[in-house]
Amino acid sequence: MSSASRSPAADPAASADDDAVFKALASATRRQLLDRLKDGPRTTGALCAEVATLDRCTVMQHLRVLEGAGLVLVERRGRERWNHLAAVPIKRIYDRWISGYAGPAVDLLDRLDRDLSTD
Repeated sequence: MSSASRSPAADPAASADDDAVFKALASATRRQLLDRLKDGPRTTGALCAEVATLDRCTVMQHLRVLEGAGLVLVERRGRERWNHLAAVPIKRIYDRWISGYAGPAVDLLDRLDRDLSTD
């Protein structure tokens, strides 16, 4: 059976990947860095300037966690390190953990709205 046809819950590698993504997203600082990368790639220096409350070493530590989780892709251009958002792991988390719960919740809200409007 190929890994593409197995469920993520049955695939230890997918589970470990998900754990790394959840761990990376657990930090408000790392989420803030990802939010900045949504607008486009940034150099590490630019990110440090935008998050002035943290020193460069701390920003780099957070970027390493994000890179390890596959949420940031790094491109080196000369002496600069460009950080790019990699949205696929977030989509994988959404598909696996969120979308299945969102549908029933939206249906429930829709039924509630209809029930309230018929009263």
